[in-house]
Amino acid sequence: MLPGVSSASGSPRSGRIVEFHRPRFFWTGASSLTAGVLLHLPDYVAAREMHFHMAGMPMTAPMLAGMALIAIGFLLATVGLLPRARAGGQARHRAAHYQFRAIDDAALTPAHWGLLFVLGIALIVDVMKPATLGFVLPGMSTEYEISKATGAWLLLCALAGTTLGSVAWGVLADRIGRRAAILLASLMFIGTAVCGTMPEFAWNLLMCFLMGAAAGGMLPIVYALMAESVPAHRRGWLIVLHGGMGTVGGTLVAAGCAALLEPHFSWRALWLLNLPLACSCSY
Repeated sequence: MLPGVSSASGSPRSGRIVEFHRPRFFWTGASSLTAGVLLHLPDYVAAREMHFHMAGMPMTAPMLAGMALIAIGFLLATVGLLPRARAGGQARHRAAHYQFRAIDDAALTPAHWGLLFVLGIALIVDVMKPATLGFVLPGMSTEYEISKATGAWLLLCALAGTTLGSVAWGVLADRIGRRAAILLASLMFIGTAVCGTMPEFAWNLLMCFLMGAAAGGMLPIVYALMAESVPAHRRGWLIVLHGGMGTVGGTLVAAGCAALLEPHFSWRALWLLNLPLACSCSY
């Protein structure tokens, strides 16, 4: 792509990585969503004397307020990234004057390696979430006193969310750009961190569905962004290597966190990790 032409998700005028069409909406939504997650933490900490056993506890007022802030915040952040109708028409008008050339034979630059590194972190976080299911199910089944058949619904909800999220985020990425769509998936990861404080198993099913949607949305966009950015003669082995390392890395991170955190903070800590990990990808 010729100099001066931005990526699909950047601004042709400023070269920014992500264009916030309504910055106040986005930052207000992101802050509200994060605050909603933080409102759940006092109840989690209060249960430390019972080894963080929260099954059967009522949803307190701060938790309900937090749930509302998460939903409202995600909607505001989405609106903040959606292009205005007039802006979309102007972008198409500008695109008519752009000139493109193939990058199939281009050399790999530091910008390529930087992009691959950032996308690798996103891929590890993305793979870590489904890998964590195997480590939370035993503790979750014991705390909620559910059978193996009932616990299997968690996996079903996660896979259903992954499938639907792949479709929804694919459409969204074409509308607001690849990087902006990854940012929204990261925000959803932040919101679903409250899965670690849910007092009822049914709430976990809902949050796991949304977590699967975020994971399903991020994964194909990561590969699409790599395929669109990496020169063709290096694309095959780099994407395969990237995918393999992301899968192994995500599984190892999930296993390591389970070994270090679960004995001290229960299985719930593995879901609460969504907050710092997704914040590192989005903010």
